[in-house]
This record gives sequence, C-alpha cells and structure tokens, in this order.
Amino acid sequence: MAKSDIDLVYLAKATRDDGAFAELVRRHQAKLRAFLLRLSGNHANVDDIAQMSLIKAHGAIGDFRGGGSFRSWLFAIAYREFLQQKRRDDAVARIGDAAAANETEPATTSLNEMSLDLKDALLRLPEKERAAMLLCDAVGFTHAEAAAALGAPLGSVKSWVQRGREKMRAMLSPPTGETASCAGQKSNGVVYAR
Repeated sequence: MAKSDIDLVYLAKATRDDGAFAELVRRHQAKLRAFLLRLSGNHANVDDIAQMSLIKAHGAIGDFRGGGSFRSWLFAIAYREFLQQKRRDDAVARIGDAAAANETEPATTSLNEMSLDLKDALLRLPEKERAAMLLCDAVGFTHAEAAAALGAPLGSVKSWVQRGREKMRAMLSPPTGETASCAGQKSNGVVYAR
C-alpha cells in the first residue's frame, strides 16, 4: 500500500530517510515546476528555483508540523524562493535599465504590439493574483491550501483568485465592436454596405 505524504514526512523526519523524501519529490515536483513556470514565465529560472525549493524543504523537513498538507508547505517554500529570485532579477534589470538610459532613449511599445495570448495575459496579473490563480486553477489547490502556501488569509486568496479570473477574462475576450457586422451596420467605427 502506498504511503501518504504525512507518512513519508514522518519517515524523512524521524529516520532522515532520503528515500522517503525522494518519493515526496517524485510526487510533487512536476506540479511544482509547472506552477513556477506559469508564475515566472521564465524557463531559465524554473529549474533553479524548484531545485533550491526542494533543497530548502529537505533541510527544513524537521520544521514541518503537519498543520496543513505537505504540498502546501512545499509550495510555500517555492513561492518564497520565486519572490527572492524575482527581487534579484528586478534589481539586475533596474541596473541594466539605468545603464541603457544613459546611452540611448528608452524604446516605447504600443498597446497594439502587445500580445493577448494566455501566457502574456497571465504575466500581466499582479503577482499575488497570478500565484493564487495558478495554485487553485492549474495546480488544483483548494483556497485553504493556496492560503497556506502563500501565507495569506483565506479571504484574500479567494479575492485574488476571483479578481485574477475576471482580469484574465477581460484580457482574453475580443474587444467589443470589433466583430464583423451585418450589412449597413457600424462595426469598429466603419460602416459596411452590401
């Protein structure tokens, strides 16, 4: 009979059984990596963040108290690692932008050039909404598990998921008035005749 996550955590804690922890990694690493990829949108950092998260979880397994699921605890570690990596990346980008600003004028991008595919729309969401939505909709967490993973109140997580879904719907819906119309009606400011 397969052992539960809690049984494997107990083995990993009590006996420092690396096989038990390896089984926990095997069970959760694919969804963890998928979550991090969707959260960051950066393939290059995903493996590093996931690996660091798993290393930290292995080192801190003795601190797991079992108040929530192992999965929520692991994803909380991964989310914190993502935030740390994002802060480092943002600092490097600011330094690069400051150096580039001294050399040339900044390039501007029009709204028409921006893509509205799913990945881009997801990356446009505020970080907390994106993380909450991904945990609940892509990884399959309950709102309570997502709240534990994000270290946030349950009501906040529910709000973030709802707002994120509404914003995604708005970003991915075709703008009103841009569909083809019947002859003689206006569409997007143009009158079409038969």
